[in-house]
Amino acid sequence: MSRRQDAGPGGPRRADGRGRRGTGGFGPVRQQRRRPSRDQQEHDVHDASGERLQKVLAAAGLGSRRACEQMILDGRVQVDGVPVVELGVRIDPARQKVAVDGLPVQLDESKVYLAFNKPLGVVSTMEDDEGRPCLGDYTMDRPERLFHIGRLDVETSGLILFTNDGEFAHRMQHPSYGVLKTYVATVPGPVRKGLGNQLREGVELEDGLIKVDDFSVIDSQPGWAMVQVILHEGRKHVVRRLLEEVGHPVRELVRTQVGPIRLTDLRPGNMRAITPDELARAMKEVDL
Repeated sequence: MSRRQDAGPGGPRRADGRGRRGTGGFGPVRQQRRRPSRDQQEHDVHDASGERLQKVLAAAGLGSRRACEQMILDGRVQVDGVPVVELGVRIDPARQKVAVDGLPVQLDESKVYLAFNKPLGVVSTMEDDEGRPCLGDYTMDRPERLFHIGRLDVETSGLILFTNDGEFAHRMQHPSYGVLKTYVATVPGPVRKGLGNQLREGVELEDGLIKVDDFSVIDSQPGWAMVQVILHEGRKHVVRRLLEEVGHPVRELVRTQVGPIRLTDLRPGNMRAITPDELARAMKEVDL
């Protein structure tokens, strides 16, 4: 399965979280760009021995060849920071950087980026000495050497990312980039008014103060509530410890989003390719 193909059947949709940036696709750009001359384009980016730019864009999953040609003519494509607005330009995808609407495009077809819905009871490791179900059980048939980005505890289900791109994995996990993670938790209810403000201001745990980036109540019924927690912290069991500290111990916990990448309708145990738009936004978020 390449990163442009989906895997696994659909299933019930989980609630989605909100990131710091929008999650729309490569939409039209409203601002008018200056059209550089053809001579300037070719001097800056044209590689006569390379591939046609529209072919490279289509191979990266951004649309049909004709749709990619229109992107170029609309002034939405940049190569090494230079706008390309005429057809016929060739590039070397191995050494040149391409962006659409300012978002980077991944051109290396050897790189794999996958979203996986981790089931309950699965250990977030590639191998387990105790013989428990683990992430490696779901990737053993793939030809690439994949590793997972981040962890979820055994009793938490939801979104885990897989890749063979070490730099992308490192940056998505590094605290300095502050990638947001979104969780949906079922807790005893009702949720008191003002809890969101308390969580945003910070709650003192045994390993220090923790603040959420956002908190909301998704649903509430007699005796229970479903809440959404968004935070960039990566401490162990942080969502469970935080909600228990404020009087709402977690009954069920699902991670629904990492940065701009959403769980969507993946069933537990299935994976899909991260879309080009999701990947572009994630790479921009971590300065790749």
